[in-house]
Amino acid sequence: MKSKDKSKKHIRVTLKNLIYAFASCIIILYMYIFYNLYFPKSEVYAKEDNSQINNIKISNADKINIDEIINQNSSEGKKEEYFVEEVELEYITKYNTNPELPKGMIQVVQEGREGKQEITKKRIYENGNLVSEEQVSNKITKAAINKIVDIGGASYTSTYKVKKGDTVYVTSDRLSVYVEPNQESTKIATLAKGDELNVLELADEWYRISSQSVIGYVKTESTTYLNPNTPQEEEITNTTQEKSKSDLISKLSFDMSLNKPSGLSLEQFKKVLSDSKDRNKIFENNAQYFYYIEKQYNINGIFVAAVGIHESAWGTSNISKQKNNLFGYGAYDSNPYNGAYSFSSYSECIDLIARVFVKYYINPKGTKIYDGETATGSYYNGSTLSGVNTKYATDKNWANSVYNHMKYLYNKL
Repeated sequence: MKSKDKSKKHIRVTLKNLIYAFASCIIILYMYIFYNLYFPKSEVYAKEDNSQINNIKISNADKINIDEIINQNSSEGKKEEYFVEEVELEYITKYNTNPELPKGMIQVVQEGREGKQEITKKRIYENGNLVSEEQVSNKITKAAINKIVDIGGASYTSTYKVKKGDTVYVTSDRLSVYVEPNQESTKIATLAKGDELNVLELADEWYRISSQSVIGYVKTESTTYLNPNTPQEEEITNTTQEKSKSDLISKLSFDMSLNKPSGLSLEQFKKVLSDSKDRNKIFENNAQYFYYIEKQYNINGIFVAAVGIHESAWGTSNISKQKNNLFGYGAYDSNPYNGAYSFSSYSECIDLIARVFVKYYINPKGTKIYDGETATGSYYNGSTLSGVNTKYATDKNWANSVYNHMKYLYNKL
């Protein structure tokens, strides 16, 4: 009995194992079929086929001279180059009419301070030659502070000249006193608006003054001989007379120095800039600012007006009308409208372009100019029309065109 039972048990286990083995085979078979059905194996067969030989591409990297290609790309065809430069950010001058000041007088009530900006420019070369350059973007790294100037709006005029021994008064929000008539010298004190000063000496655009216990130099543009505590009701004059047409026009020539004022009076500027060609009356309504730039920056205001007339076609260009930009300042030949700066008023544009000419074009490097600064002379090629034309305009006939406008205006005196 025991022997029989063991035999039956042995057979039962073997059948069970067979069943498991069979089931495993079925599962493996199905997995194989599934794999080949959905993931077919890619096989490459090597066989001789002469018809394909001509289509085989063979790398020739070992035959290429990389240095030669770079040199060819640098000297042939079109190439773009981007670079960044840090430049001064010119301040804007804001003019306000003060009815208490005599007509034609200007007073600085806040000094302008330049900022810094990074300008990204693109240069395009063709066959190794520079063919164009334009500004792509700019980033202000130090904000400029606007200069604020009061201009006389009273009905009377004044041409009084301050002399040694006179008393003057501070007009700006603050006024620095220096050891020497130079902003680079040591600053020894700061005066407040309305402070009374005694003029000891006159030195170009500076006064040597004494105030309380302070003795030093201050800029004349931030002072006035008018006592702020005494109302001005009468006309104040001296022996200065308006220059005649013959005196003024005798200095006109193609080779005249542009870093000297024309000498026209305020009324003479208004006269020559009132013209039927000025259909929008832009120059007529802003004539006084060409007079004010002469007084502040030592530049020929008729020259600046002539440049504006030429560049804006008497104020009819889109840049002039839509951006208050009479000079196309900031415009590039490739994209003039988008490159041109926008101004909130024509006076801002006139004042800025005058300072640009004085600082960069019509004075050699190191020349003392406005606000105690010195000219950089970056584009200086002489203080004449031809000298300015060299760097300012790509049009070789620009100087002749501007001179024709100058002659037209002078002959209207």
